[in-house]
Amino acid sequence: MMSRSFQRLALAGVLASAGLVIATGPAEAGNKPAKTVPVRLLSLNDFHGHLEPPTGSSGRMVDEHGATVEAGGAAYVATHLKQLSDKNTLKVAQGDLIGGTPLVSAAFHDEPSVEFLGKVGVTTSAVGNHEFDEGYDELKRIMYGGCHPVDGCSPAGEWKGAKYDYIGANVLLKRKSTTAEKEVLKALGGKANPNSLRALLKDYGIPALPPVSVRWMNGVPVGFIGLVTQTTPNIVTAAGIKDLEFIDEVKAANVASRLLKLVGVKAQVVLVHEGDQVTPNQSPDTCSAVPGAGNRIATQVDAEIDMILSGHSHQAYLCTVTDPKGNQRLYSQGGSFGRVITQVDFRVDTRTRDVVRSSVVADNHVVTRTVAPDPEISAFVQTWKDRVSTVANKPIGKITADIVNTAVASGESPLGNLIADGQLAATRTGGNAQIALMNPGGVRASLTYASSPAGEGDGVVTYGEAFTVQPFNNLVQVVTLTGAQLKTVLEEQFTGGPNKQAFTKILQPSSNFTYAYSASAPWGSKISDMKIDGVPVTDTQTIRVAANNFLVGGGDAFDTFELGTDVWSGPLDIDAFAAYFAANPVLSPPVPDHITVKP
Repeated sequence: MMSRSFQRLALAGVLASAGLVIATGPAEAGNKPAKTVPVRLLSLNDFHGHLEPPTGSSGRMVDEHGATVEAGGAAYVATHLKQLSDKNTLKVAQGDLIGGTPLVSAAFHDEPSVEFLGKVGVTTSAVGNHEFDEGYDELKRIMYGGCHPVDGCSPAGEWKGAKYDYIGANVLLKRKSTTAEKEVLKALGGKANPNSLRALLKDYGIPALPPVSVRWMNGVPVGFIGLVTQTTPNIVTAAGIKDLEFIDEVKAANVASRLLKLVGVKAQVVLVHEGDQVTPNQSPDTCSAVPGAGNRIATQVDAEIDMILSGHSHQAYLCTVTDPKGNQRLYSQGGSFGRVITQVDFRVDTRTRDVVRSSVVADNHVVTRTVAPDPEISAFVQTWKDRVSTVANKPIGKITADIVNTAVASGESPLGNLIADGQLAATRTGGNAQIALMNPGGVRASLTYASSPAGEGDGVVTYGEAFTVQPFNNLVQVVTLTGAQLKTVLEEQFTGGPNKQAFTKILQPSSNFTYAYSASAPWGSKISDMKIDGVPVTDTQTIRVAANNFLVGGGDAFDTFELGTDVWSGPLDIDAFAAYFAANPVLSPPVPDHITVKP
């Protein structure tokens, strides 16, 4: 969608099922234009629905002076955006704006967060992997409107759709289309050369989302190319994206860049939901990024692209990288949870309509809470807090001490074990589960003894606190694996295998399942001594294994889970967790000693 300042501009059309959004600008004014004009970008990434100020380490940020400060929260984001905006400003984002969100947003399928981002003027965002948490169809509903097909309309009424564009050039439909050229020509108003367009589409495909968005500022067009990590199929539930493929980010960006050039857009910005890790505790304005997947994209995409604003890794950095023609360009990221706003100022030559690279200046601003919170957004957030409070504040049980998601040396954690035990209990009847495994990335926070709403330190656990731990609304499922397949699943926790695990991810076992591993052993020989209830597991026996549908679908590169048979679906993970508290009203921290580490 276009902001009010762009409503006078026409759209060139829609590509495939979603569309290529092109705003056609007016001719330059009769007065002689300035040689260059200014443009300012303000960007967010990985907001994850943090309408309320995030707490704990998630709510702290190292600032430009090396001090750790409290940061984030929608009302503070709004204030900082207003302070940083001028008449030359476009607001953009790099994905994961929704998904993996606190209950105040997730209870309403993230409509409050998308509405907030529209209110503060975001115009364009790349999709992130979490935008697909509830599937492609739900993402389209968020983009274009309509009530949820199961839960119906929220208390705010029928959802009107996002006020900003979601774009993803490397998200394609698996089905082929024989009318691709005709569809794209229509989208471009017939202005692209058919032969050039035909060559462009030959090895590409049909986008499932708008690949680009073009915004006009001060008489010049600025093109945005959206990209999401190509690892998305490994980290979201497979069923929701079964009709999609996620191609290499560089390939897609280069096609999108040429598409922009076909219609004369030369000022090009990549918004990519992929990034790199950093050296810890650095200023957000330093180039502390350790070159990885994000750097590969930033250095390899077409030299026509002027800058790369990234996300996904939840880090803050400002780097200069070299493009394929040896020129310098910006590569940046702005943390997560609304704690940093990236400001990029540059000038565009009005004759060539290209970015003057030497004019690019970037600054990562920490969203401090020392400013006055925006009153309109504060009231907006309070409205949704009131709407969700009845559910969020309901006690579901008690704990005797903190139950943390911090891993011990073996990789398991007390809270991971507890969740696995709850999932096993929820699936023994009906699913005939014998063990349970939980992905560590799905355990998002610890349970704290002193965190009850009244703050008495009485160990009360509320539904809202439990939801913070498990915010994804995954189904708990049960599949049959052989002992040999179960061993392979555990081998897939480590790098070096055919599943191409990016880094070691230790699954959290239920208390009745034990085994040993040797990290130094060759892949395929790391796992030994598997036992269920103390009985050794053989290669040929069949085992009913409970896990969430994310893992069962092969998420986190656990490919062998997809070989499981006789799939049985049980409750939502959060409901299984709540039911475990109901059956065990006072829980103590499990001892994470189910995995033995060998040399």
